[in-house]
Amino acid sequence: MRSREYDLDFRDRSSRIRAWGIGLLAVAGLLWTWCAVLLLTPYEAERGPDDQNPAQCESRLLTDRGTANEGLYEGDYCANERDWPEALAVLGLSVPVSLAGAILFTTGTVNRTMSSHVEAMRELDRIADARDGRAASTPS
Repeated sequence: MRSREYDLDFRDRSSRIRAWGIGLLAVAGLLWTWCAVLLLTPYEAERGPDDQNPAQCESRLLTDRGTANEGLYEGDYCANERDWPEALAVLGLSVPVSLAGAILFTTGTVNRTMSSHVEAMRELDRIADARDGRAASTPS
């Protein structure tokens, strides 16, 4: 395999690695969005099956009371509808996904950039060698 073919193949692999990184970062962004929805939006809790008037619940994070878990002690239906472990599990899952995405994106970008740099340096060397060859063959 010639060096140019190898370099083009290397760039294609780097582009695929970068694309995987972008994809994983998008998934991590969706997980962060899901966590934010779980924590920041108000919701409804059914008191029983086929409840016609579900209880209106404040968001888990933004509440007027002391904590969102206060209702648990008072028998509130909202208390266990959106638990903290679910939101924290989503947040915890996003950490390795975003870390892997950032690593893959960075690796692909750096590989492509370095490949472009090496190609530019080879081209400059070729131009300099051609100029030096012309200057040596021209009599003074």
